[in-house]
Amino acid sequence: MLKAHTYNDHGHSPAADSLTLTYEARFLRRKVLTTDGGAQVLVDLPQTTSLNHGGRLPTETGEIEILAAPEPLLEVTGDHLLRLAWHIGNRHMPCQIEGARLLIQQDHVIRDMLEKLGASLRDVTEPFTPEGGAYGHGRTHSHAH
Repeated sequence: MLKAHTYNDHGHSPAADSLTLTYEARFLRRKVLTTDGGAQVLVDLPQTTSLNHGGRLPTETGEIEILAAPEPLLEVTGDHLLRLAWHIGNRHMPCQIEGARLLIQQDHVIRDMLEKLGASLRDVTEPFTPEGGAYGHGRTHSHAH
């Protein structure tokens, strides 16, 4: 079994293998995972870490690249996208911010709120790579934490 004790936000050479994980699964400290190539790897980090898309776990046989898995999301668009983003952020929802849309995790309460605010909503399945915490790293958490 491979072992990974450190995490790097990026790599400089081709990765030996990859791990495709959902947003929730990319938040861990210690866990045995199966790479996309079928290898078992024990991730044993010093602290709970948010593994970002493109990050790397160095192992004794090379780096394993972290990939964001497609997952069910809610695409948010509308004429007042900044206002919608403010309401999402005010509820501490992880949010992927793009030029003409926002992506958030499925939540029926937030969906109802956004509909009442006039948002256009569409269910999509895509990789989820939301913005980091207040200082550009870490995670935001919904009130369900």
